[in-house]
Amino acid sequence: MSEYTTHTIETAPENSKPILTKVKSSYGFIPNLLGNMAESPAMLEGYITLSSIFDKTTLSETERQIILMTNNRLNGCTYCMAAHTWLARNGGVAEDVIEALRTGTSIADPKLEALRVFTQAVNESRGWPTNEQTAALIDAGYTQQTVLEVILGTSLKILSNYTNHVAGTQPDAVFAKDAWSPEIVSAA
Repeated sequence: MSEYTTHTIETAPENSKPILTKVKSSYGFIPNLLGNMAESPAMLEGYITLSSIFDKTTLSETERQIILMTNNRLNGCTYCMAAHTWLARNGGVAEDVIEALRTGTSIADPKLEALRVFTQAVNESRGWPTNEQTAALIDAGYTQQTVLEVILGTSLKILSNYTNHVAGTQPDAVFAKDAWSPEIVSAA
């Protein structure tokens, strides 16, 4: 694996600098994922833009995190699983939901569980869920719009998970207590 630079505002390509400046003012730091993405200003802008769009869906914070964390787990992304555990807790997602997402176990709420199962189907089928899997999501109280929003969230995670895989993104200190690895799931 080649070495990737985790950019700061000072070391980033010119077109990434304003984006990183805005991120730093929002978060108080530049997450390592975004520092790595800064190598490609287009990637960084695309990820930030798509994240903002995903936040505008009809889904609640809990539902968005179900989509994101399910993909993180299935894609084996240790960085994003730790980061989204932290984000979910700070976003008010129930601890039992977070634990289910980290371990790949069922969520007690049937509607939320249907969303988790459908998201998993989309990921594992590479976007070819069966008619029955789609109907199960709709029967749980979701809509065709939700189907498309699951695809949107899955696309967002492809950008971040795959970047972390090739760049070997190191966890930020703020996410350290929420570290995760696929081995944790195996032991659960």
